[in-house]
Amino acid sequence: MSESTRLNKYISDTGFCSRREADKYIADGRVTLNGKIPEVGTKVTDSDVVEIDGKPLKAKPKAVFIAYNKPVGVTCTTELNIRSNIISAINHPERIFPIGRLDRPSEGLIFLTNEGDIVNKILRAGNNHEKEYLVTVDKAISPQFIKKMGAGVPILGTVTKQCKVTQVSSHGFNIVLTQGLNRQIRRMCEFLGYEVVTLKRVRIMNIDLTGLRSGQWRNLTDKEMAIINRSIEGSGKTEELSVDPNKNKNFKKPVKKQFDEPEQTMKTQAVRVIKKGTLSLNRKK
Repeated sequence: MSESTRLNKYISDTGFCSRREADKYIADGRVTLNGKIPEVGTKVTDSDVVEIDGKPLKAKPKAVFIAYNKPVGVTCTTELNIRSNIISAINHPERIFPIGRLDRPSEGLIFLTNEGDIVNKILRAGNNHEKEYLVTVDKAISPQFIKKMGAGVPILGTVTKQCKVTQVSSHGFNIVLTQGLNRQIRRMCEFLGYEVVTLKRVRIMNIDLTGLRSGQWRNLTDKEMAIINRSIEGSGKTEELSVDPNKNKNFKKPVKKQFDEPEQTMKTQAVRVIKKGTLSLNRKK
């Protein structure tokens, strides 16, 4: 007997529409299950016959999992009316969506897929999957800066998890995160009196940018996917694993500390990222 799936997910997995849109089709009575009108939340199996407006759904497409070297200027949204959106930039024949985000001024590695089940397992903070970045800032890096970045920085009402930070040049450092807070690296640097000049993600888990020029994408190999699947085998995809253990409802935003020079104000670039029609994904850095 095949595994049962919620009807909205079953419809979404075929690429017909998003889960939210599928719920509307169901609520409007445009979906039939074995010839009858189902309720929202009904579960189905592959042996069931699902039709929308009297037409049978197409079969679920083959799983797609790609690595993309996102250039600066591309926006991680599936909204095709947004200028320079990631979907148009890649122009993949299947309906895919990004796993996580990189903000518009950032570049580097990002995964895209048509498989919803794997998304939260990779992105949930409690699963501790590594993401590695190369960052340059606007002034010379001090030993204090490296130490503070690695120990944890108070941002967004929490303290960032301890992480590995290594200085690679006078103005550059490498950082490995297992979190995905909103604009995390930029906010961490801003708190410590630095402004990010360039930010590039060079690795996610076992995948790096080797062989991928800016703007290029490739399918992950069976071997690479096997490693990813093994690494997330024990990972949760439930909400409790996304709870930040450092989060404190009574957290008071501290006064920003300075090092040798006056505090630098981060120049922000507003990026409109709309989630309509997509899964709720991890926030951009």
